[in-house]
Amino acid sequence: MTPATARSWLRRFRPRPGALTRLVCLPHAGGGANAYRSWAALLPPGVDLVCVQYPGREDRFGEAPVDDMAAVVDAVAAELAPLLDRPYSLFGHSMGTAVAYELARRLRADGLPEPDRLFASGRRAPADAPPGRVHLADDDAIVSELVRLGGTRREVLDEPALREAVLAYVRNDYRLIERYTPFPGPPLSCPVSVFLGDDDPEVDADLAARWSATTSGRVDVRVFAGDHFYLGPEREAVVSEVLRRMDPALAAAAGPWPSTP
Repeated sequence: MTPATARSWLRRFRPRPGALTRLVCLPHAGGGANAYRSWAALLPPGVDLVCVQYPGREDRFGEAPVDDMAAVVDAVAAELAPLLDRPYSLFGHSMGTAVAYELARRLRADGLPEPDRLFASGRRAPADAPPGRVHLADDDAIVSELVRLGGTRREVLDEPALREAVLAYVRNDYRLIERYTPFPGPPLSCPVSVFLGDDDPEVDADLAARWSATTSGRVDVRVFAGDHFYLGPEREAVVSEVLRRMDPALAAAAGPWPSTP
């Protein structure tokens, strides 16, 4: 990968330029584009998967992380705009949900279409999310938070060098999301689908329904078995539900795990 490519905010693991629609996925705090890499094998040829890669991790490890929501949204919107030549949907998990919501509104403000659908996973509606102070805590407290939520392998946190590297961008991401408040402007008009695990300590079905304040469109809530990171064990079910909401014909065309391109 060239330095210029590494600096890009978007990853396409199996580019499908002839696809009818695009699915743009935004990772959680501490996560990277690889969180969605396995989805590519579950998607039919009609869907082009585009994953956002935040700086400071994975193939952008050498870059300084960005801890300002507006700067992240501006950068992603600029790179994504040329790819909006066909319908698209946004899927965000946890912190990525807030980024996806503001990205949709920023694209609309730039005169581009809203997504066909916003998928909001594992997070309360923007106006309901409480402020946090995890980013101000010491390393041990941040590790405890990661363990509470799951999603980070314990052996990574137990190895000093890996722990130091991971905590650098995790703290940055917590700083970004804990200082974020919804930007001014009208709500969306697209439908919003809210996904969550039934044992998520951050959000429940009642809180998820409050996403209705973010759009004049329809809101539906789907609860899966699992905790905050239900996306891993429930991968196939999640992708199936995403496709069914994008277009039932896409769900019918999807292959079993693992499928070929």
